Amino acid sequence: MEETASADPAVVEQNPADATPVDEASTQPSLAAELKAPTVTRAYQCQCGRPVFLRNSQCLACGTPLGYVEEKLGVVPLAPATHEGAEPDTFTVFGDTNGRAYRSCANLMTPAACNWMVPAPREGDDPSFNTDGLVPGMCLACSVTRTIPDLSIEANGELWRKLELAKRRLISQLLALGLPVVTRLSDPDHGLAFDFLGNLPGGPHVTTGHSMGVITLNAEEAEDAVRERIRAEMREPYRTLVGHFRHEIGHYYWDLLVQPTSWLDAFRELFGDERADYAGALQNHYNNGPPIDWALRHVTSYASAHPWEDWAETWAHYLHMADTADTAKSFGVDAQNVELTSDLFELSDLWQPEHPGASEFLDFLNGWLRLTNVLNELSRSMGQPDFYPFVLPHEAVRKLHFIHEVIAQQRTGGEGPVTEPPIADSPTAEAPAAA
Repeated sequence: MEETASADPAVVEQNPADATPVDEASTQPSLAAELKAPTVTRAYQCQCGRPVFLRNSQCLACGTPLGYVEEKLGVVPLAPATHEGAEPDTFTVFGDTNGRAYRSCANLMTPAACNWMVPAPREGDDPSFNTDGLVPGMCLACSVTRTIPDLSIEANGELWRKLELAKRRLISQLLALGLPVVTRLSDPDHGLAFDFLGNLPGGPHVTTGHSMGVITLNAEEAEDAVRERIRAEMREPYRTLVGHFRHEIGHYYWDLLVQPTSWLDAFRELFGDERADYAGALQNHYNNGPPIDWALRHVTSYASAHPWEDWAETWAHYLHMADTADTAKSFGVDAQNVELTSDLFELSDLWQPEHPGASEFLDFLNGWLRLTNVLNELSRSMGQPDFYPFVLPHEAVRKLHFIHEVIAQQRTGGEGPVTEPPIADSPTAEAPAAA
């Protein structure tokens, strides 16, 4: 869940009321007890105790500089580095004066307003310490951006800011999930890269899509009015920038984690055979619409177009669930007394009920049902569309469980290792998806 945008995206948006730190040891009943979200906290604090958020670079309450530190998987308060040999304009994590030193990303003062930190070498360190694969001066999140909008066009600065903000949320979640994030500098053939392109007069329309690690996004999608118009035209219930990023990264991870591994056979059993003609399947989807019974098997109508799209839509949905659940858990949201409009799922509804992690996933899934019932009611109270305009059919739940286990394997180092570099050429371009 995103915090309200600040007039200055590089500066913290601070709530006026005093806030009490989240008590992780609290035994009070809350959604967190059942939700068992699979990643890390999204509740960050300044050293003064005030809440700060993923986009913040300074606390307005006390002026402490803030930054996202990969090793901490979150936004932390910073202090000027004071150890012997410390370079100018470097910082350490507040209270850890002898710890690793960091510099601000070179994009902090650009329209991207990046608040991520870059490791700075200390005396005796190799100058390339922790910076292999990074663009000089830039953090990991910015180093995977290969092409930015033309900043000579005034409006593009704001579009770039929105694109990078959504991408930083994506990358921070991927890191928390233990998924590999490798730049094109580290792996020129299969590393990750983002191209943010705009439509040019007389030129071809920029189509959002993925090809061999390169994710292209039409920068116009960062314009709220444009994105809402497309959503309405395509009759989608939901369309966001972070949804686009999560969908397209799903194609990337299919190439990396499924196609060259032992997961492939199970994928085909659940999602279908991806060797079916992709272009023909998309053309049929747009000409004739989804099958009349798509809602019995898929999380969205677009997921019914082709097994690749089913995977990407379901993958994006899992990331939506995980990040929102982590945020709720982090803030101790209580939804235990919610009156559900549907039954909870059972172990028998999952892909592999006997899997050691099945019960944990089931708790996460049913906690999600309770949470979204509350969130939908809150949205309706404000006269807004449902926060969560989806219904999960049993077949989609089985696919979500499969994705959960693929990701869990990466996080825990379980069986099913990648046996060779990804070689599949998943869609070179695709129509904007509903994720």
